[in-house]
Amino acid sequence: MMSNGKIQVKEVQFANSVLLPEIVKLLDEGHTVTLRLKGFSMRPFLEDGRDKALLTKAVDPQVGDPVLAEVGEKHYVLHRIIAIHNDHVVLRGDGNLGVEHCMLSDVKGAVIGFYRKGREKMDRTDGMKWRIYSWFWTRLYPIRRYLLAFYRRIWLKMFKPI
Repeated sequence: MMSNGKIQVKEVQFANSVLLPEIVKLLDEGHTVTLRLKGFSMRPFLEDGRDKALLTKAVDPQVGDPVLAEVGEKHYVLHRIIAIHNDHVVLRGDGNLGVEHCMLSDVKGAVIGFYRKGREKMDRTDGMKWRIYSWFWTRLYPIRRYLLAFYRRIWLKMFKPI
């Protein structure tokens, strides 16, 4: 709908178990999809309800890639691949300590980039910013528990996310 020359955008929310299978169909058809993120598993870089991911069909997923994967029937996660053993994939959200598992065929979408903090410019996953962040954050796993606790208990209280 247009008023005064501006397009009005309406966001609609659906349960993940309803929406994500439809998104996977669109990805399989060759479309790209922008998805507003829900959940806290990719903190501290990505925030619930604030940030968006641009997805395409996963073609050749690699360790380190953020992907949309089906880890249970109609249960999807957007996490980083931390290991691939034959057809078995191990995933971990950047804000998680535990892992989840799926088969390579269950990796449905690849993230091209993220729209963070309401910005219109995308942080590409093949860009320098994401690669530097990923390199540091994945190597901090042994102390991630403490960094995430600091982030949740102190940082978020001092600097509310946009």
